[in-house]
Amino acid sequence: MQLTALLDQISQGTSVSWPALPSTTAEHSLTGDAGWGVLSTPASPGAITPCQQAEDTDLWFAERTADVERAKAMCRTCPVREACLEGALDRGEPWGVWGGEVFQDGVVVARKRGRGRPRKDESAA
Repeated sequence: MQLTALLDQISQGTSVSWPALPSTTAEHSLTGDAGWGVLSTPASPGAITPCQQAEDTDLWFAERTADVERAKAMCRTCPVREACLEGALDRGEPWGVWGGEVFQDGVVVARKRGRGRPRKDESAA
């Protein structure tokens, strides 16, 4: 069941039973309250990730290129970077920074283009 379907049911006032979390593998798993806690791997059990420590978690879904680059830089030191990226690819994340990579429309892109029209190349004028 998709999140949008669950949200539609909630907005209509019907009771909703949240689906169980997918079964986890020995390589990486979610632990903590209701499965929404610390991503752990055998190499770093109970690791606290940079995205969990950040004051502004919207940084990983930012519009400004500078903020996106900052999120990518924070991911470089993350102990679960590979598992995060693999999970995002498996889930087909539509956008954001996952595992130090930028996702746009479900595809990994080298750089996120800012909003609006691109600047004119001053040398072409």
